[in-house]
Amino acid sequence: MHVRKGDKVIVISGNDKGAVGEVQQVFRDRNRVVVEGVNLRWKTSKPTQQDPKGDRSQKECPVHASNVMLYDDESGKGVRKRVVEEV
Repeated sequence: MHVRKGDKVIVISGNDKGAVGEVQQVFRDRNRVVVEGVNLRWKTSKPTQQDPKGDRSQKECPVHASNVMLYDDESGKGVRKRVVEEV
């Protein structure tokens, strides 16, 4: 995978194209990443005795790793990183 947790990335395709954020979680088996502030979905919870009104909150959902690219602060663009295999 070309990104790791903590990397700063830019979204290159999809509804959040152009958004910049930090990778919070990586799912290598599904080839997906969770990026801060990207792909937000509303989650509603049913009313309970502790919370009689219920709740509606936003949650970040994973995006495919091919839709993100490492971000370079100096140039303000996405950059490619050469993958070096360890022998």
